[in-house]
Amino acid sequence: MPLSLLNDLLYCNRRAALKHIEGWWSSNEHTLLGELNHEHADLPGFEHRAGWKLLRALPVWSDSLGLSGKADIVEVRETRGRITEARPVEYKSGRKSKWINDHVQLCAQALCLEEMLGISVAEGFIFHAKSQQRTAVEMNDALRAETLEAITRLRVLLDSSTVPPPILTPRCEGCSLHEICLPELSRARHPNRLFTVET
Repeated sequence: MPLSLLNDLLYCNRRAALKHIEGWWSSNEHTLLGELNHEHADLPGFEHRAGWKLLRALPVWSDSLGLSGKADIVEVRETRGRITEARPVEYKSGRKSKWINDHVQLCAQALCLEEMLGISVAEGFIFHAKSQQRTAVEMNDALRAETLEAITRLRVLLDSSTVPPPILTPRCEGCSLHEICLPELSRARHPNRLFTVET
């Protein structure tokens, strides 16, 4: 399963299904800004900074979890040619978000790195391009449990091959698939049901 799809799932499970089951994709200002901010991180290579080796666009995977993807940056430290510390860094175009989806995506990268490298990953970072700040994310038991639960939910969704019905939420306005999903029409499809609105 694509690791990045966990972020979509926690943003909206219908969005995840539209992308992976039906193959829809669309851009908006948020996705375009994200692509611009990823330009440097998406160039494979490495550099050294403050005692860490920075690996850019590193493929990551977990056979046990059935995940694969790419980490924007993984900062590593080596002892005698072996990686002994690693921390993933995820680039985001906006400011710090109150949603948990970015943290889960980062934690999934950490779980992949742990399986790949045979080490424990204690923390990672989310770099917010708008504020030019990094937020440290602890890979604690609660976040790990939430990530594993999201992986299970994603697997069930994809195995079902069913796209969930639209639910109008405040996040719909910023979604790149808004004009494909058309959640405002959910009342027209279900004339006896009011909009379901999440806050």
